[in-house]
Amino acid sequence: MIHILKKMKSITKKLVVILGPTASGKTSLGLEIAKKLNTEIISSDSRQFYKELKIGSAPPSQIELETIKHHFIQHLSVCDNYSIGQFEKDAIKKITNLFKKHEIVLMIGGSGLYIDAVCNGIDSIPKTPKNIRDRINLKFEKKGLEWLNSKVERIDPQFYNHVDTNNPQRLKRCIEVFETTGKQISSYYNKARKKRNFEIIKIGISTERNKLYEKINERVDLMIKNGLIEEAKSLLKYRDHNALNTVGYKELFNYFDKNCSKEFAINEIKKNTRRFAKRQMTWFRKDKKIKWFFRNELNQILDFIAK
Repeated sequence: MIHILKKMKSITKKLVVILGPTASGKTSLGLEIAKKLNTEIISSDSRQFYKELKIGSAPPSQIELETIKHHFIQHLSVCDNYSIGQFEKDAIKKITNLFKKHEIVLMIGGSGLYIDAVCNGIDSIPKTPKNIRDRINLKFEKKGLEWLNSKVERIDPQFYNHVDTNNPQRLKRCIEVFETTGKQISSYYNKARKKRNFEIIKIGISTERNKLYEKINERVDLMIKNGLIEEAKSLLKYRDHNALNTVGYKELFNYFDKNCSKEFAINEIKKNTRRFAKRQMTWFRKDKKIKWFFRNELNQILDFIAK
């Protein structure tokens, strides 16, 4: 194969975004592409930012991290507060620096809001007054997660279709913005269209639903085998932090509280991960700029990047 950089028609720097639902094979495919392009990888998977989530976030293996330079992998603690807006600033700064030595940079992940923040930018979201935040927290304490989900689904269905519905902090933030401004939080992402000084190519990984669900179930079983239960137990004291309000940990915390059996908790992780993958695909399918390929179409993907 002619080296892809020699085939490129444009001298414009390119950010190639490899995206898709969880367990679709983004990480392994991204590594293959990065090797071919002799470049580095930006992670846009928000769960992989946290160094304590070594198993439950399914980060690249140590060998994979040593093979290709990755950025925004396990660089934060679960105790850190880290917003999408901050990620946008950090990622653009890193991408700009990487373009000094690479014609193409890869960004890989399944967190749609974080991908959009880098590709399109986000408007500044107003701060929530304390009285509104306190009122929402009080309602959550009384009515629970079911109320949050019902409220968010009603006021901002676009955001609801993507967000981790087991994450109360994200759900509460959506309600806070709506009650503070009267606007949907998704409108702040939709409205912003910052002009980037590089070309953006979005490549989606297509997977048949049944095969994807099988991979999800197998991945969860492997995580349990590799020590996810022990990892979650070690993080119990941090359970109220936003980073741990996510699939794979909340279900196990429920098991530790003796509210369910271990087997039930594991099945809930599988079920909630499948639901999350479905919401990811709903979000991505609305983006007409994404070019979809199957995982095994490496040469076609490289040709598409080179156009």
